[in-house]
Amino acid sequence: MDQAQLEYFRKLLQSKLNELLGEADKTLEEMTAMDSQVADPADRATIESDRSFELRIRDRERKLIKKIKTALERIDDGTYGICEECGEEIGIKRLEARPVTTMCIECKSKQEKEEKIKGL
Repeated sequence: MDQAQLEYFRKLLQSKLNELLGEADKTLEEMTAMDSQVADPADRATIESDRSFELRIRDRERKLIKKIKTALERIDDGTYGICEECGEEIGIKRLEARPVTTMCIECKSKQEKEEKIKGL
């Protein structure tokens, strides 16, 4: 992968990271503000349900943030775009579809088949 492609992916990943961190800050502010007194039990239940859903989304985003940071580290250390399993280059189209990926499509497909057989 050439330097221009690496910079493209660095900017893409950094942009997504900034977006996710902004959303996390916004959620924290909103949840802190929502913590005021709500007298009606039905309203309180709705708020708690919404909060639970929001927290599940943020948990998934937290995991994605970790993957993005790891991908940025791989760009810095020169291993970005190289499959962890077979050591071959990961195709650009796959990286565009999933910039945080660590496996080429063949190795990922193989892993998913093995997981399906094991019932994971």
